[in-house]
Amino acid sequence: MPKPAHAPSYYAASAHPQPARPALQHDIQVDVCIIGAGFTGLSAGLHLAEAGFKVAILESALVGWGASGRNGGQIVNSYSRDMDVIARQYGATTAQALGEMAFEGNRIIRERIAQYQIECDLKNGGLFAALTHKQMGLLAAQKALWERYGHTQLEILDQSAIRLAVDTEVYIGGLLDHSAGHIHPLNLALGEAAAFESLGGVIYEQSPVTQIVRGTTSTTTPQVKTATGSVNCNFVIVACNAYIDDLVPELAAKTMPCGSQIIATAPLGELAKQLIPSDYCIEDCNFLLDYYRISTDQRLLYGGGVSYGAKDPAHIESVLLPNLLKTFPQLAGVNIDFAWTGNFSLTLSRLPQMGRLGETIYYSQGCSGHGVTFTHLAGRLLAEAIRGQTQRFDAFAQLPHLPFPGGRHFRVPLTALGAWYYSLRDKLGF
Repeated sequence: MPKPAHAPSYYAASAHPQPARPALQHDIQVDVCIIGAGFTGLSAGLHLAEAGFKVAILESALVGWGASGRNGGQIVNSYSRDMDVIARQYGATTAQALGEMAFEGNRIIRERIAQYQIECDLKNGGLFAALTHKQMGLLAAQKALWERYGHTQLEILDQSAIRLAVDTEVYIGGLLDHSAGHIHPLNLALGEAAAFESLGGVIYEQSPVTQIVRGTTSTTTPQVKTATGSVNCNFVIVACNAYIDDLVPELAAKTMPCGSQIIATAPLGELAKQLIPSDYCIEDCNFLLDYYRISTDQRLLYGGGVSYGAKDPAHIESVLLPNLLKTFPQLAGVNIDFAWTGNFSLTLSRLPQMGRLGETIYYSQGCSGHGVTFTHLAGRLLAEAIRGQTQRFDAFAQLPHLPFPGGRHFRVPLTALGAWYYSLRDKLGF
């Protein structure tokens, strides 16, 4: 069986060295077994290890191999559906509970970086950029909404102000979140893995799970099996997100894997500072949005495009380069050094799903594009729930987790049709 490798990304090419982590080759006993060494699993594992639990993480490939090591690296607050939508659909009480946690994932990331001295190129500031007056109105409403939930580090930028932040003529204004920022996501994941291991946690790479034998706390405890070993434990956390496949069919049926693409230019030198003098990360306000930032070695990392069902485009550059050049026509002829894709997990409600399978198996999935921050919050909530502090976890667990209409066969075309409709509205300025 060939050894797994990271995607051919800029992040993999610039990742910090890591120790060899063997596959699970025997039977072990721990308090908690976590399936998946992405941000969710690493965050949960680190919180539990800090609380004195004996924890093992099983990873089918490598630490940060999935979305956690491939994403845009942008620290964006809140959820893919904001608190006003949550209030309309689920009531004010639920919106208040989730609103109180909407900015916590950001803080957790920064706490981890500081506490464990993780080198992951942290930079401050994130900008939502508007292409239309309607989008500017939505950003003004977002500012007022977030401020009602205590987040006050926000600033509306007019057209002249946004031109000082990013050298493009396509935006008419924006909303600056001073508390947001961007990081090298794979190095953050690797740093969190090292922190977890420093507290006695164990990570087994190249150890895909073949079966979860479910148990209950009152009778039998669960067991997690791989091809060459097993983990007996008191609790299991399923933290696979878009890479769950058919391990837990009832979870896979309620999400859809979607691919997002990123390209990285050759180093731009001083030109990079001219493109984004602020060094903020930026995302536009379209339904199918573009997002980008400057790396520490002065590359432009430009992402966007969504492939529903997670089918990789044949030529990623052809998907993204036209948008990049529309934003920055001064980069005509630029060399692209890296192009890659990564999957994220989409839910029908666009809100994350957390819950239990029986008494001993916990899960979190479906960040729907806001995974960098939410996964870190999810890890804390999963650890709290296993410790018996369930109130905050239950605020998410009580949300309805709906399957896509038409089942797994029709979720891709129906979702793509909806995305086409909203993309057309963006283009027409509706």
